[in-house]
Amino acid sequence: MATVLIVDDQRPFRSVARALVRSLPEWEVVGEASTGLDAIDQAQAVRPAVILMDIYLPDISGIEATRRILATAPSVKVVLVSSYAVEDLPPDALSCGAIRYIRKDDLTTEQLRAL
Repeated sequence: MATVLIVDDQRPFRSVARALVRSLPEWEVVGEASTGLDAIDQAQAVRPAVILMDIYLPDISGIEATRRILATAPSVKVVLVSSYAVEDLPPDALSCGAIRYIRKDDLTTEQLRAL
């Protein structure tokens, strides 16, 4: 069972991501967070295998949250998600430890299975 934490400040995206994850039989949503600091707390509490992490969050960025989570739980697979094109991402987005970046519009069950 792949356990998933969904992190995004937009409730509609969390709902869509939750539905995608739930459509996969071997996947389960174990938590949701709307801020970077909440993501860090949730990651410690629920110990997910995968985190779908928005980059732009209200308190600390998803990039910084990813760094902090991976410092204490290096086996977690963090996937950064955002609506921006790769060339518009902050420079440190691709070096924060996340395993990949997926545009929100491109997030599909096939993308999740590939993880």
